[in-house]
Amino acid sequence: MCLLALGACDTAGTHFENVPATRVTVDGSVFDIRVRGRLAEAVRINPQYAPRLGPIRARAAFAMAEVSGCKVREVRGDPALLTGILACKGQPVPRALPPVPLSYSCLELAGWVRDGEGSPYVDYECTPY
Repeated sequence: MCLLALGACDTAGTHFENVPATRVTVDGSVFDIRVRGRLAEAVRINPQYAPRLGPIRARAAFAMAEVSGCKVREVRGDPALLTGILACKGQPVPRALPPVPLSYSCLELAGWVRDGEGSPYVDYECTPY
C-alpha cells in the first residue's frame, strides 16, 4: 500500500492525463511540467527541506513559461503541485512539447516586483546548462 501511495507523488492531475511531461530544473527545484490549453501544471519531484510557497511558485512559473512559451498570469497550488494560468497573446493554444530535460542556473535579481498590470513576480536571470 505504501508503494502505491509513493508512486502517485509525481502523477499528473486528471486534466493533464496522457500529456507528456517536460522535466525542468530551476534553482534547485525539479519540476515535471505539463501544458494543456491555457493551463500548465508543475509537479515538484525533488525533496526540499521546508519549501516555502513563494520561492517555489516563482520557480514553477518560470519553468511553465519556458515550456509553454507563454506568460504565466497566475499560479495556484502548494509547494508540491502548482497550476499556472497562461496568457498567450497572439499565439495559438500551446501544444505539449516532447519530454526533454532542461536545467537552469538562476540568480534572483530582485525581490517581489510588479509588472505594468500590477501582477507580482520575482525577477530572475536564468541560463540553461
